[in-house]
Amino acid sequence: MATLTEDMKEFIKNNLFWIATVSKDGQLDLGPKMSLFVLDDNHLAYHERTAGQHYRNLKDGSQLVVAGANLAEKKGYRFRGNVTLHTDDAIYDARVKVAEQEGTKKPACVPVLELTEIQDLSAGAKAGTTLSKD
Repeated sequence: MATLTEDMKEFIKNNLFWIATVSKDGQLDLGPKMSLFVLDDNHLAYHERTAGQHYRNLKDGSQLVVAGANLAEKKGYRFRGNVTLHTDDAIYDARVKVAEQEGTKKPACVPVLELTEIQDLSAGAKAGTTLSKD
């Protein structure tokens, strides 16, 4: 598994990230995920609140790509990996409690991305290079 650094964790906490999935018929879907969080050193997750197209795509086996950048810092990251959908287990139950505490909508699902590759999206010559890969 690819491993997050403390710097990456802090960056994820303080910036908006977007996810990309693809439908069975090849249509790309891109959208922001304000609920993205670090689950542990090797996993990212988010609250799938709308149960919309991304959720349908993931249920149909789509890959998931997560990317975010900070324009002022000219810094960013892209994350790739394997997705597990949590709807009725300890991870899901814990995140429902978080949603209740934060006063946000109960997630329909908590997709968890097991990181297999982390790429640098910072401006300059290193843009797109792999920082960590399993």
